[in-house]
Amino acid sequence: MSAFKVALIDKTLEQIPEWVFPELKAAGIDFVYGNCETSEDLLKLARDVNMLWIYGGNQLANAENLPKLKDCTAVIRSGSGVDRIDVDAATEFGMVVVNTPHAHHDAVSDHTIALIFAVGRQMAAQDKYSRPGWQRRDEFLPFWSLRQKTLGLIGFGLIPQYLVQKLVGFDLDILVYDPFAPDALLESKGVKRADLATLFAHSDIVSVHTPLTAETHHLIGEKELKQMKSSAILINTARGPVIQEEALVKALKENWIAGAGLDVFEVEPTTAENPLMNLDNIVVTPHTAGISGESVELTWRLSVEACIDIANGYYPRSYVNRKVKPRKALAQKSR
Repeated sequence: MSAFKVALIDKTLEQIPEWVFPELKAAGIDFVYGNCETSEDLLKLARDVNMLWIYGGNQLANAENLPKLKDCTAVIRSGSGVDRIDVDAATEFGMVVVNTPHAHHDAVSDHTIALIFAVGRQMAAQDKYSRPGWQRRDEFLPFWSLRQKTLGLIGFGLIPQYLVQKLVGFDLDILVYDPFAPDALLESKGVKRADLATLFAHSDIVSVHTPLTAETHHLIGEKELKQMKSSAILINTARGPVIQEEALVKALKENWIAGAGLDVFEVEPTTAENPLMNLDNIVVTPHTAGISGESVELTWRLSVEACIDIANGYYPRSYVNRKVKPRKALAQKSR
């Protein structure tokens, strides 16, 4: 029997931890890698692959290329988002779409809290104002104190669940919009279900935690921003295109909302020409919410674990297309 073959298509040798090679070899996996930039590169490296592995922004796992991978059982994207993969096409062709959200929930929830405080207390603007030396303290005053405010969460996966746990001491009223979250989960976490209009109208902080799909693309636009309180802030550590940036610029300039904290943008990497960058009432970071020393190592560990699980005939710890009928029969693994 030929070895189970895994191809990592967007990394070079120096980017891969040394321990990955012996661990996959010990599991009987034939591991190949390369920095594929075109469909031709992909097919040269991975035409006969059993599992396709993406760790970055590669967009080659699309409806054009996936049908050509005749032996491919699974596509893994190291990270929580799978918008780089055509999930519908993968599902159609019997490929399990795997991700590693358990590596990032701690870091992203920490980062979300940091942005809430940085925006709500106008820390970036105060820092810029203070550096040349200051005489007055009434420039860029904090918007409010966090205690007993209303937090609106769009999406209620692992990251916002951790966020709720970490913010428990602030006695927040927490509203959740997530059509897929069961009532029992929301009740167990002490949060309340709300429709989007109610969430926008009542929240002092709106924090985005939804994956990017056709349904969530530009979920927040001019209509939704106008529904928010003028004292409210918007936080996005999920995916940039969930928010229509043109509408957000207008909302921030015209004070429909008080401020925003953004780790993600519609087009990445963003540039100095982005009109958001000229505003004082936002705090921005370069898509680093999920990154820490611990999360990077854990991402590699969980990715390798998923490769080994699939090779051994098990469903991985996390996969997103629950209705898929895999080309290779898989069993549930007790963990």
